Amino acid sequence: MTRYITTPLYYVNDEPHIGHAYTTILADVLTRYHRLFGNDARFLTGVDEHGQKILEAAAKTGLTPQAHCDAMASRYTGIWQALGIEYDVFFRTTHPEHQRFVQDVLSRLMVKGDIYTGEYAGWYCTPDERFWTEKDLVDGNCPLCGRPVEHLVEKNYFFRMGAYQNWLIDYIEQHPDFVRPGSRRNEVLGFLRQRLGDLCISRPVERLSWGIPLPFDPRYVTYVWFDALFNYISATRIHSPLKESDWPADLHLIGKDILTTHAVYWPIMLHAAGYEPPRSILAHGWWLTDRGKMSKSQGRVIRPLELTEKYGVDAVRYVLMREMTPGADAVFAEELLIERYNSELANDLGNLYSRLAKLWHKFDCASLQSGQRSHPWPVESDLEEKIAALHREVRYEIEEEIRPPAAVEKILSVVRGLNRQVEVWAPWKRGNDDPAGLAASLEWALRSLDLAAGLLAPVMPARMGLLHEAIGIGPKGVSPRVDVTLFPRIETKRETTDAARVGKSAAKPVQSESPQIGMDDFARLDLRAGVIVEAESIPGADKLLKLQVDLGYERRQIVAGIAKSYAPHDLVGRRIVVVANLKPALLRGIESSGMLLAASDGSRHYLIGPDGDAPVGSRVK
Repeated sequence: MTRYITTPLYYVNDEPHIGHAYTTILADVLTRYHRLFGNDARFLTGVDEHGQKILEAAAKTGLTPQAHCDAMASRYTGIWQALGIEYDVFFRTTHPEHQRFVQDVLSRLMVKGDIYTGEYAGWYCTPDERFWTEKDLVDGNCPLCGRPVEHLVEKNYFFRMGAYQNWLIDYIEQHPDFVRPGSRRNEVLGFLRQRLGDLCISRPVERLSWGIPLPFDPRYVTYVWFDALFNYISATRIHSPLKESDWPADLHLIGKDILTTHAVYWPIMLHAAGYEPPRSILAHGWWLTDRGKMSKSQGRVIRPLELTEKYGVDAVRYVLMREMTPGADAVFAEELLIERYNSELANDLGNLYSRLAKLWHKFDCASLQSGQRSHPWPVESDLEEKIAALHREVRYEIEEEIRPPAAVEKILSVVRGLNRQVEVWAPWKRGNDDPAGLAASLEWALRSLDLAAGLLAPVMPARMGLLHEAIGIGPKGVSPRVDVTLFPRIETKRETTDAARVGKSAAKPVQSESPQIGMDDFARLDLRAGVIVEAESIPGADKLLKLQVDLGYERRQIVAGIAKSYAPHDLVGRRIVVVANLKPALLRGIESSGMLLAASDGSRHYLIGPDGDAPVGSRVK
């Protein structure tokens, strides 16, 4: 099956920001998943190079419009390459064949009677290149961008868009997946419940010369949207590997701010010209900062290349796919990126591979792979079920629901489960007694991790490719490398500051404000290495979490006041230190048998855990 996935064509009046990057990475990730699942997927992105904004941007740089477009197109392709985006077609609307295609569509619509001339009087927004009526304005400004408008009266050409209003309403109602998610579909239908006017599709050359001339009146160029929105079809006639049979596109990705033009204007234009609409349009939300919507004028713009230079390409791709459920808004902050990276990539995924590889070599498991194989040690039934269903469930989340965050969470659930399973096996205790069983168990865990890595590869192609190579699956088994660090932990500013404080304290001792105790007092504390195997919120207690902790020799229930700092799903598999001889206490009516060790800076907690492969249940001294 062929899947044709498209993004908007981005205006080349400025370089891409995190919103552009998200849409394009999402298309890249979905394309890679479809190929992983056996589909023949094609992916188009590109730039919209006509219109008044481009003309003005070129004038500011002192370049001709075409030279400006050439420079900006190269800028986009360079950034997409740096972000690991592998498109099949990068489309530019200045392509001569595209111009001929658009002019052919305009000629046919003119002959059909769907285009007519008339005088237009209205309020014009230059940045959005749109006319507005008086009632459309918000406080006298453009309702889309909030900037000033100017009043214009001029002769123009109009497209009879209103004549197709009822057709589009019927089409959307009969095709529930045409606009996704459901909230955007309802938004479009609500817009269509009002009278839909005709669309002005021309601009006089004397006011705007940078555009595709109308074939029936060279004194005008066509409206930039009427030009750009036909590229997805013209590309199938221009660029390989696309073919004419690839249209209609299976999935068109956009931001919610351009929903009307793509879900109302575009399908009507296509239908009037005799083409099918795309099968599905998905309008994702906005990336917000802690101060609101991103805005260049207000200094709230996040540039993707700056992030990749600091944190790596795959880390940026991962967090973007992890945080935004398509359709909803999401908040982006570097602190969030670091937290996700350290918690899920460094601690969960990277640490799991490191532990398995070290145990493999520590117990010389390679020498046990030849000859008669032993059976792996028992595996928790729910983990076996998760692994068996993982490929199917990830495919469902991608192909049916288009929910990369949910797909990633299912993969991480298996990773966390493998971490727990290693703790349950406790190979540091049993490895010498049953070396063959240990080797079989570690090989099973490494192969399971490889499955998870393969399903994460569309999100993080470089790092997961490295992990697959490091595991080293071959005809005789596995050969994991210990010299591979997948995700070096990112040291935060706070950690750096704390380390500096510790260094200063070591260089120049200061008097502690806490009362001093003797060794006998300290020896009374029974500190044990543990691992969290279950975590859940407590209704009505916004600061407390109920944890089930494995101490090796028994399981304990502990109520901890860390809910402001950790989500339950982030804690499962986390290695911690527990005060094991604390008297049981009731907190919110729930028994707590122990206490976790954590550092605090007054605003959040930081769990303290044993380093490396310290056995669960071992004493902390």
